[in-house]
Amino acid sequence: MSVWWRGRDSGPGGKDVARRSGQLSLDQVMAMMKTSRSYADVDLSRAESSLQSVAVWSATDLIAGVISELPVYCFRGKGAEAKAIATPWWLEDPDGSGHGLSDWRYQLLMSWLLRGNAFGDELQRATAGFLQQVRLFHPDEVTGWMDAGRETWAVNGAQVTDPQRFIHRRVNPMPGVVLGMSPIRLHATTIGLQLTVSKFGLQWFQDGAHPSAILRNTEVGLDDDQVRTAKNRFLSALRGNREPVVFGKGWEYDKIQLAPEESQFLQTQAYSAAECARIFGPGIAEILGYETGGSMTYANIQDRELTLLKYALGKWMRRTERFLSEFLPRPQYVKLNRDALLETNTMQRYMAHASALSNNWETINEVRQLEERPPVPWGDAPFTPAASPAAEPAPDPEADPDPEE
Repeated sequence: MSVWWRGRDSGPGGKDVARRSGQLSLDQVMAMMKTSRSYADVDLSRAESSLQSVAVWSATDLIAGVISELPVYCFRGKGAEAKAIATPWWLEDPDGSGHGLSDWRYQLLMSWLLRGNAFGDELQRATAGFLQQVRLFHPDEVTGWMDAGRETWAVNGAQVTDPQRFIHRRVNPMPGVVLGMSPIRLHATTIGLQLTVSKFGLQWFQDGAHPSAILRNTEVGLDDDQVRTAKNRFLSALRGNREPVVFGKGWEYDKIQLAPEESQFLQTQAYSAAECARIFGPGIAEILGYETGGSMTYANIQDRELTLLKYALGKWMRRTERFLSEFLPRPQYVKLNRDALLETNTMQRYMAHASALSNNWETINEVRQLEERPPVPWGDAPFTPAASPAAEPAPDPEADPDPEE
């Protein structure tokens, strides 16, 4: 079994990968997302198609949005010798597009989340060997196959002529397979069910095989022409004005309502939406508000945030840090500020500062910097809590007694 396939026009002489980035317009993307011929026809061949599911979009946007906005810090050394260094200029805009590091990180994470692979073109590399500029490709534009035991790539059907410039970073790897597994393709049945149910509900209300109301006459039999005339007059009276409708005797109008308990697809949709959110990690469905059998209380809200960070977001943060560290010379590396994710209220923040100061984890100026306040001259020294009033010493039983006593 192989995940490799031969791309179109992938023979020798293809144009260089950097010239075939294949940018898609918004109209083209939306057209691809809405090409299904019926509610039962779901096409997940494009990464954007799965984003029609609100649960898939919310889960992927949550992960990519949170991590792409976390502050980035660069360091040299480990442990006690770790020292923060200035972020180099090329890391502020990794693809040179002018959209910045947050935009680039969002693209990277969405490629990983939807397709399990990130592909790019190395635009610039420093003489020391580290990356400086990488433009990311849409993951669905890249194909690959094995040619004489070597990996061969094509972008939009044009074979890559300089493999040294081609960047591939995968997640969800399997032994013997070069491409990472795509969560969307792996769970296509679950996502397809959610999209199918949504489209079924839409068609039920738009053009389902049921009338919205019944207009009948209980006293006079009507032929086809009379039925058509009554219908047209009734509809014309309803459209474009708010005047009352007047008919002769014997007319009854019954509006057909869709009872929620009769719409079993609503329950199916709620279940499948929670399942789609679970694809992307523990805690995602609960954070997004999908009913999963548990109750949300004040006591466990913080626990769920920690679960989200530890089990759902942590691995994506570390993968992002490893890739961004390739843009720095060794032994420098990149760390994302996880504390920015666990935002606290004022009292919790001040209690954390007090604990850090009393245990000499931080200095006064370090705390003031976190609170965006200017340093003070005495703030770099270790913090010493104010001494409590000294108690009177106990009398020494061996001391000489006072002569006057």
